Amino acid sequence: MAKLRCAVLDDYQGVALSIADWSPLADTVDVHVVRRYLGDEDAVAAEIADCEIVVIMRERTPFPASLLARLPKLRLLVTSGMRNASVDLAAAARHGVTVCGTPSNSEPPAELTWALILGLARHVLPEGGALRDGGPWQSTLGADLHGRRLGVVGLGKIGTQVARVGRAFGMDVTAWSQNLTAERAAAADVELADSLEHLLSRSDFVSLHVQLSDRTRGLVGEPQLRSMRPGAYLVNTSRAALVDQDALVRALREGWIAGAGADVFDQEPLPADHPLRTAPNFLGLPHLGYVTRRNYEGYFQGAVEDIAAFLAGEPIRVLG
Repeated sequence: MAKLRCAVLDDYQGVALSIADWSPLADTVDVHVVRRYLGDEDAVAAEIADCEIVVIMRERTPFPASLLARLPKLRLLVTSGMRNASVDLAAAARHGVTVCGTPSNSEPPAELTWALILGLARHVLPEGGALRDGGPWQSTLGADLHGRRLGVVGLGKIGTQVARVGRAFGMDVTAWSQNLTAERAAAADVELADSLEHLLSRSDFVSLHVQLSDRTRGLVGEPQLRSMRPGAYLVNTSRAALVDQDALVRALREGWIAGAGADVFDQEPLPADHPLRTAPNFLGLPHLGYVTRRNYEGYFQGAVEDIAAFLAGEPIRVLG
């Protein structure tokens, strides 16, 4: 009996087959890994046309209805985590494709948020670059955290962890979201802002932690950026579309705010000529929020479990 074909897409680090035990599938599934980024739908369709099973990493490769219609052999799509906005679940169901998720952890993106905040506050990138390149010995003044105000937009699992660390640094912490209640804010030991504008106008550091939806798309645009303090910093490790990207570039170039950090972008991988690459006082990372060993172990071992359960006729962690 011929083995089923399984493709693991966008394994940028080349660790998918070594970080989890795939041996339970060895007799029934032929697994191959694609490390390179497949730049368009035609390339994706050609790469996986003969696959019954595909494993994807977060939203690196979208699976809209148009792509699913071009994959008649596909029966199982496994995504890391239990949410993937780039997969058309309704279209998958129409084409008879089961979509499953995997375990995931909320701590890594919260930790990376603080890497960005600290990197911006203490000018780690320019100072570290000067040290390596023989530049000036000290050229900036760092921004303090202790006694300053952290504004957290979204107080879910990740936002709550970010707020907790802010308090540990001795910061005053304010939170806001469209659904945040006074009781929930009090339980997290943070102040509830009256509005987003109220939070932005008072905070020295603002960190975004809300899900992308029709209500939150473009949540921070030009009026909101202009309402921030000139010495304030904005950090986004959630979704790029929460922030008007053109307005953010103008804010940085014209000095509306002191700086910004982001781990998410409107195009990923970020094009070489993207204006954020050269924006002043911008600290960007290539979407590393979830990229840790513990998360990857959960993702890929979870993928093995999902495939085994599907082949046994009892799929687990089914989405949609």
